[in-house]
Amino acid sequence: MTKDIVVLVLVGLFFVNCDEDKSGEMKPKDIDGGKPKSIIIGKKDNAKMVLIPAGSFEMGDHLDNMLNALPVHTVELDAFYMDMYEVTVGQFKKFVQESKYSYNQWNDVAIFSPTNDHPMSYVNWYDATAYAKWVDKRLPTEAEWEYAARGGLRGKRYPWGNDITHEDANYADMDGKDEWQYCAPVGSFDPNGYGLHDMAGNVMEWCADWYEEVYYINSPLKDPPGPSAGRMRVLRGGAWYYTADVLRVTYRIGRYPTVVNFGYGFRCVADVP
Repeated sequence: MTKDIVVLVLVGLFFVNCDEDKSGEMKPKDIDGGKPKSIIIGKKDNAKMVLIPAGSFEMGDHLDNMLNALPVHTVELDAFYMDMYEVTVGQFKKFVQESKYSYNQWNDVAIFSPTNDHPMSYVNWYDATAYAKWVDKRLPTEAEWEYAARGGLRGKRYPWGNDITHEDANYADMDGKDEWQYCAPVGSFDPNGYGLHDMAGNVMEWCADWYEEVYYINSPLKDPPGPSAGRMRVLRGGAWYYTADVLRVTYRIGRYPTVVNFGYGFRCVADVP
């Protein structure tokens, strides 16, 4: 019996008596024949979530010598669920209305994300974290984000390979399939190998981690959580106004968690016990 089959059997046994109210974890309805379902639907946000399988990958820059993405190192991750799409304006509006969360930048959002189907922007790290908590999820770690963005590919620049055009993503300028001056509605471009849309371009996505330039030197090999402290949080994925090099799966920047921007958004993840 392979290791993966053993893990799935144990997961299936665990969920026979799992607690349906446990935040951020799968519920019995998310199990199909003893295995986690490949797609689940969030209860509060009605968001589709894709199962990202457990595994290992070579994290870091294989091709372009980005110093803050070196050294390339092996990372092992447990399985988790990730939102298929970036959190939308409509989903964030529901959160604000139902939770009474204080948010007052809707006029700014409307310029760059004009419909409920556009990705939420103008959110800082605390806004993203508050939303994730409200929907019983969390922000992805930086390692989870990169692993998911790669879509099962190894050592490539982008979620689909080593090249990029405006048929693939929403980024600087407009051409081909990329017809939007600002943000595009979520899901306007094809998904990666894991079924995730917009892992490159559209809006940059907040991660849970503190940002540290040289973190990879001492990063744990199993489920790295990021530095224990810091001043800035990680953003990944590039945005509609960036050039193609920023959309690389290994590209990482840090920003103060209070910063808001017309190109900063997020998506959530949930644990598989």
